[in-house]
Amino acid sequence: MLQLIHLTKRFGSFTAVSDVSLQVNAGEIFGFLGPNGAGKTTTIKMITGVLEPTEGEIVIDGKKMSEDPVEAKQVTGFIPDRSFLYEKLTGIEFLQFVASLYGMDDRGAAARMKHLLALFEMEDWAQDLIESYSHGMRQRLIMASALIHEPKLIVVDEPMVGLDPKGAKLVKSIFRSLAKKGVATFMSTHTLSVAQEMCDRIGIIHKGKLIALGTPLELSQMARTEEKNLEAVFLRLTHQEEVPWAEIEKGL
Repeated sequence: MLQLIHLTKRFGSFTAVSDVSLQVNAGEIFGFLGPNGAGKTTTIKMITGVLEPTEGEIVIDGKKMSEDPVEAKQVTGFIPDRSFLYEKLTGIEFLQFVASLYGMDDRGAAARMKHLLALFEMEDWAQDLIESYSHGMRQRLIMASALIHEPKLIVVDEPMVGLDPKGAKLVKSIFRSLAKKGVATFMSTHTLSVAQEMCDRIGIIHKGKLIALGTPLELSQMARTEEKNLEAVFLRLTHQEEVPWAEIEKGL
């Protein structure tokens, strides 16, 4: 469903992403992990068409981003870590606006909006202005808007940001249900427990390069550790030392 082929992005003499190749299959939840500044956001911006790669190719559902960007984006839903919303619109008006961008007919859009508002438990707030929404409600609305056109690929950056435990559980359930229907998910997150719980496979990027790719078990084997905790595996693969709590406590 998603292929990154020798993907590279340079900003002047600085290489933010270097020769990254991976594939995300239909129905797969793929985790994309890395320390701050590793190249995750730059990669996401290229996948969603915000940035143009310096080298390499992005293929979504068989369509090359370089040749058919509109067609590639037509089957993609993007959920950013920070919501960008028109606050003077109501929730239903925002969904109508997004549906119109994808060329959905009024009848089909109305049915889809009704379903999504119920799915995200937002019916009671649909007619309220977005400016009155909490951060968690805004995040739910963004997710609903990303699913309005029934995408085949979802690109999501920090999916649980701002959600309370109930909202986080709901969103996890929705992602799993989408995966069962064949929707591919490319998920970037710093919350390693979420990645370990939800992701079928994980790619780790470090200093712009993809340094590990596989299931959580395969990553443990790569790290040459019997640890099943993804945090320990991640720290070892990225050569980051554990926080020296004893030394910190001495200095407090």
